[in-house]
Amino acid sequence: MPKKKCKYGVEFRMFLYFCKMNRQVSPRTIIVAIDSLKGCLTSRQANAAAAHGFVAGNAGCKAVGVTVSDGGEGWLDAWEDACGGERHALTVHDALGRGVRAEWLQVQGRAIVESAQAVGLSLLNKEERDPLRASSLGVAEIMADALRMGCRDVVVGLGGTATSDAGRGMMPLIPALQAVGARFTIATDVENPLYGPQGAACVFGPQKGATPAMVQRLDDEARALADENARRMGRDLSHEPGAGAGGGLGYAFLQLLGAERRSGAEMLLEAIGFDQMLCQADLVVTGEGHADRQTLMGKLPSVILRHAQKAGVPTLLLAGRVSDSEALLNAGFADVRSIHPYDLPLSEAMRPEVTLRNIRQTCSAYLQSIIP
Repeated sequence: MPKKKCKYGVEFRMFLYFCKMNRQVSPRTIIVAIDSLKGCLTSRQANAAAAHGFVAGNAGCKAVGVTVSDGGEGWLDAWEDACGGERHALTVHDALGRGVRAEWLQVQGRAIVESAQAVGLSLLNKEERDPLRASSLGVAEIMADALRMGCRDVVVGLGGTATSDAGRGMMPLIPALQAVGARFTIATDVENPLYGPQGAACVFGPQKGATPAMVQRLDDEARALADENARRMGRDLSHEPGAGAGGGLGYAFLQLLGAERRSGAEMLLEAIGFDQMLCQADLVVTGEGHADRQTLMGKLPSVILRHAQKAGVPTLLLAGRVSDSEALLNAGFADVRSIHPYDLPLSEAMRPEVTLRNIRQTCSAYLQSIIP
């Protein structure tokens, strides 16, 4: 009969061994770096709840929260916590053309822009989601404000948008954005091309409210736009990794603004000094709303796992819902835990007070389970 595979990695099995041999041994310093739970909690809120739970589970430990984002919701918060800076507010168009208050962060001469501040999917009710109508104009309006304030280095997080317009909504302001000679960087861990089976509409359209017929139309329109620009400009960047990010916003930045693409998670961890923090850590905790095989495809928890593995620090993955736990454990997570009971209705799981309570309880119970 084959042996049952242990779910813990080698480093963590050694850690558990020492805990059993000496009841005084426990994680003394825990880094908590949980991504936002979209529509429910910010990274800051989730981290605070987890830290509270760990200290409740073992008063002798120190839990340090690190606000994180890969370019979606919470991108400004994460950079502000890492680097400080000054926030600027303005009214821009949301995805449906209505006025919405948005902010961007100025860190010396650099502007940090979060696309979701203007055209975020979370700003719309489920009934309002319509990627055929949704426009990316608001993102360009935020950037134009940053350029007026003198910034010439603009970093744009592309996650969490309600749009799938390949950047068409930004077109009225593109000439003004080009004219000042600014440097643009798009921050995204999405590697999808603009169109095709792995393109923006086919992969991300359904979660933005697109029906199969709408997906086909959006994909055809993206292809037509790319063909037109290729003929006019003599180059075609529609298949570059990241062109499909932000509903095709990545393509508009690459093709029209000469933007550089970088991993949002890597940029932020570098700014935080995450690798240096790991030198003093006994355990890293990360998480997201739903953990599954896609978590391993460059999403923020997998980037954090990779850094922690290099430092030899075990990593616990928390999620509101967990699928494919075996694949996640095989990838190197020391343990994978669901924040909510599996029979908890989604409507309850999306209530912030419920999630905060369950995060605290999960983290407290986790420490108690590994320390005899």
